[in-house]
Amino acid sequence: MIHMKNIRKEFKTPVVREGRFSGLRTLFSREYITKEAVRGISFEIDRGEFVGYIGPNGAGKSTTIKMLSGILHPTSGEVSIGGLNPHVDRRKVVKGLGVVFGQRSQLWWDLPVKDSYDILAKMYSVDDIDKRRRLGQLSELLDLQAFWDTPVRKLSLGQRMRSDLAAAMLHDPEILFLDEPTIGLDVNAKRSIREFLARLNQEFGKTILLTTHDMDDIEQLCSRVMVINHGAVTYDGSIPSLRETIGLPTLITVTYRGTFQVPAASDLAQLPISIISAEGSTIKVTANRREINTLEVMKKLGEWGELDDIEMKDPDFEEIIHKVY
Repeated sequence: MIHMKNIRKEFKTPVVREGRFSGLRTLFSREYITKEAVRGISFEIDRGEFVGYIGPNGAGKSTTIKMLSGILHPTSGEVSIGGLNPHVDRRKVVKGLGVVFGQRSQLWWDLPVKDSYDILAKMYSVDDIDKRRRLGQLSELLDLQAFWDTPVRKLSLGQRMRSDLAAAMLHDPEILFLDEPTIGLDVNAKRSIREFLARLNQEFGKTILLTTHDMDDIEQLCSRVMVINHGAVTYDGSIPSLRETIGLPTLITVTYRGTFQVPAASDLAQLPISIISAEGSTIKVTANRREINTLEVMKKLGEWGELDDIEMKDPDFEEIIHKVY
């Protein structure tokens, strides 16, 4: 469905001159600084996948989205969407694409929301019957009727994002590219957007590529995650596999019935278990489950005393991502 092979993207900026008439000298300068925003990225996304595309600021996420959607041309490499090149066959490709940039709106600022949809329907050659049908579905899913006649400039951030998502889906594209769709939203607005995206993927079979800094978006929505850093993909796989790869320790809180006996320091040093704290009949330890499985952990802890309760907490996904970066 989506194919990228050895994509590179370079940006050239002129060397800034100093001194008298520096602006004019910079304007006519032939010297440039070359920055490689994307370095040899290759991946494929199949129909119906929901893929998270994450990385720190400046890693190349938005540049990748813009190359996939035909806004930017790669310096080298191959890009295809459904077998078509988005830079050569852009009109054909965009008919099957929906794109949302969280910090930019495709709606007309001074017009009511419904008028923007009328314009977009004409642009995408959506007839009146299909437009009414799709807007009816989208309005129900995103609760648009409450601000249907409101000028876009007066919408809250959450309302504008729901309106932008509806605009991106108006021509019923097979693929949706989302660049920070939940940025700046409150908890309720994020929940609404996530529920909508999950339904698009699970019930309607839409292929979605999502970039975000919100790790809850990734954990709740994506079946696959790609991590990009310094313009290159550093990980591509499932979230459980990423946890396994990083191997951050699991926090285990154990409550004993009565007293317990911690092994001597020399014996404890031989185990992949570390004691964090011990108070009363409760002890907190960490264990790297790449080195010791759950049953072995429980067996070892059971040797220290009679177990009453055990709570295991995996590291937050955000911690894992920071480790990757």
